[in-house]
Amino acid sequence: MSGPQETTSAELDAVVLAAVAAAPGMAAAAPTERAGWLRAVADALEAARDELVPLAIEESHLPEARLQGELSRTTGQLQLLADEAETGGPWDVVVDHADPDWKPVPRPDLRRVTVPLGPVAVYAASNFPFAFSVAGGDTASAWAAGCPVVVKAHPGHPRLAAAVAEAVTAGMVEAGAPDGAFALVHGFEIGTALIEHPGIRAGAFTGSLAAGRALFDLASGRPEPIPFFGELGSVNPVVVTPGAAAARGAEIGTGYAGSLALGVGQFCTNPGLLFAPAGSEVVSAAAAALADVGPAPMLNDRIAQGYADGLARLRGVDGVRVVVDGAGGSEPTPSLLEVDIDRFTEVDRLSQECFGPVSLVVTYRDPAQLLAAVEALEGQLTATVQGEADEPLAAELVRTLTPIAGRVLWGGWPTGVTVTYAMQHGGPYPAATSPTTSVGTAAIARFGRPVAYQDVPDPLLPPALQEANPWQLPRRVDGEWERA
Repeated sequence: MSGPQETTSAELDAVVLAAVAAAPGMAAAAPTERAGWLRAVADALEAARDELVPLAIEESHLPEARLQGELSRTTGQLQLLADEAETGGPWDVVVDHADPDWKPVPRPDLRRVTVPLGPVAVYAASNFPFAFSVAGGDTASAWAAGCPVVVKAHPGHPRLAAAVAEAVTAGMVEAGAPDGAFALVHGFEIGTALIEHPGIRAGAFTGSLAAGRALFDLASGRPEPIPFFGELGSVNPVVVTPGAAAARGAEIGTGYAGSLALGVGQFCTNPGLLFAPAGSEVVSAAAAALADVGPAPMLNDRIAQGYADGLARLRGVDGVRVVVDGAGGSEPTPSLLEVDIDRFTEVDRLSQECFGPVSLVVTYRDPAQLLAAVEALEGQLTATVQGEADEPLAAELVRTLTPIAGRVLWGGWPTGVTVTYAMQHGGPYPAATSPTTSVGTAAIARFGRPVAYQDVPDPLLPPALQEANPWQLPRRVDGEWERA
């Protein structure tokens, strides 16, 4: 069965112009209206579950249990962001009444509110065909911010994208969203034209460094540059201290192997780099666990080939030793490689991501050398410390990892990103193009900008700023919080 046809330039122009026309109505919508869109889409996706999951299995090669859970995560984050929109948090209202006694000069009446940026281009990801795709977190957070969305479908699952889009459209219509609040487009060249279209006011992306950086450069190079929120990849280092290796080395190694092999290593938080004390049980335990993992299909042939090529490059570096000789190809088994820290610091590409089920173990003896190597790493989505709380080195590692990572974990494993209020899923470049998050309620803030109104008559103010507070929003008034 063939997939959807590529979008033409004329069709792209029409859907973006429709999004532009929808933007004022979406911006003016009350909190309950915004929340209603998101909940209606969640309901529509749930109603289409029996159609969507088999399509996702066929196009992504992911197992049913994983996809059922991911669809639940997708509807759950729509519901969470609906709740957040309904609280009024995205408006972030601040009111300072006029004060003739304000020092050093009298203060005018100032009222600030966050307004939507306008139409957002969202680029669907391959590895999460629900949660980071057509109706995923970027789309949901843009709607919660009051923005129309045009999604560029991922070529890895085009029929699923079309089916999800059909459910989304039905939900938005049912909720009374303006025409143009959502659209789906297909095609590589159309993806480029989308970010360059003058009607688009922001972009959001999850995927590879090369593709994300190319889109970021296009967004930045427009005559009027626009923000581009890209999550581009990470090796997500895990650092094991000598104390932890001595106390529970086998447990750490086994846990690490499970996280590495999860989803055939195709998570953006996959831990692809492990620092461990030389001679510890960590490596042998990880190797034993990985040796028992059977082959599994990757998302598509292009990703499988990229993994095979990346694995070959790593294995070809002088000084890299093969601990677990995993297979490449379309159905790989995990690979575990090892290198001394001296050699690791000499070869830049050893610290770069190879998307798939491979890990490089860096063995060390000198904690000072370890700290220097960790400090030199590029920006990461996550960094994990497996240590003992009373070790001075563990405290140093937490401090050293904080500047390079969006999320610092103590124990545990980075795979699995909880959708919640405090989550941070992003990090310094090249993990992401901006210091924001693409997961959790804070993701909404990416798609708004603050506007202050000075001495504007109350009837002319947007409802969020009017003195009577008709939407009953939480507001900071004259420095004090007022809850609805």
